[in-house]
Amino acid sequence: MSKKKATAQTGTIKVEKKSLKTRIWNNRGFYIMFLPVLAFLIITQYWPMLGIRYAFTTYTPAMAARGIAPEFVGFKHFIKLFSESGFWTSFVNTLELSILKLLITTFASVVVSILLNEMMNLFAKKILQTVIYLPHFMSWVVTASIFTLILHPGPNGMVNGLLKDAGIITDSIYFLGDTGWWRPIYYLINIWKEVGWGTIIFLATLSGINPELYEAADIDGATRFQKMRFVTLPALANTIITVLILNLAKVMNLFESVFVLYNDRVRDVSDVVATYIYRQTFLQTLPDYGYSTAVGLFRSMVGCVLVVVCNWASKKVRGRGIV
Repeated sequence: MSKKKATAQTGTIKVEKKSLKTRIWNNRGFYIMFLPVLAFLIITQYWPMLGIRYAFTTYTPAMAARGIAPEFVGFKHFIKLFSESGFWTSFVNTLELSILKLLITTFASVVVSILLNEMMNLFAKKILQTVIYLPHFMSWVVTASIFTLILHPGPNGMVNGLLKDAGIITDSIYFLGDTGWWRPIYYLINIWKEVGWGTIIFLATLSGINPELYEAADIDGATRFQKMRFVTLPALANTIITVLILNLAKVMNLFESVFVLYNDRVRDVSDVVATYIYRQTFLQTLPDYGYSTAVGLFRSMVGCVLVVVCNWASKKVRGRGIV
């Protein structure tokens, strides 16, 4: 039996694979449309990565003004970096603030989404959800301005005025300038601003729960709290873990929310790696761009490790990675 007949009898179809050159030519329209995007990515994302070389050099504004080339110093900046107590303070603060903020806002989002899901009045539910979600659209500059006025220690500060009228305090409290108050206030502001966004994700999950599960729970005589505990929360568990894993990869990116709220009086509890880099670059009399680049490179490496760890955790939990 010939090879052609054997192929016909087995029902297999032999498809001739086109060459790469032919496939590119056949899809040339798509490649042409992608060229602007590729150019944008190269210019804005990959080209700046060449600046990593400055982490191993000394490069000051005076050298830049005179046209002097950066001086290679090897790992000098990294040795200095690891011996700086200010850097380690900012590094620990970054992890503490980011992780606690993530846990607190996620918990608050879950609670609010469950409460919204339990509301029977659909109109009131939509209005409340919209009100909760609106702060997400405010910039951090506007948010910081609002809470600075509300928490101001002066006579026009609303919180201090209410506390004095209630007889709780006699002297004004500078909430954003007190090391004991700054972090709790920071977490509360983040809850106010970001919980609305989180509720959308969890409400989408809640809307997909099979109603028959609640009906079965009613037949078994379960109370409302028991239905939340044994039906709603287990259904949310996978989404909660996924949200935590995805956001854990971004803990080193903390900057704007801290930058607009912190000051020198609370630097010990509020300084993060990004604000440390900002000070080393723009607030020094004689800044060394090489040292700032070294700090930024170390921060990026830690972020890369976190992404790899989170990707591994995502594969274990969801069965697929995040990258």
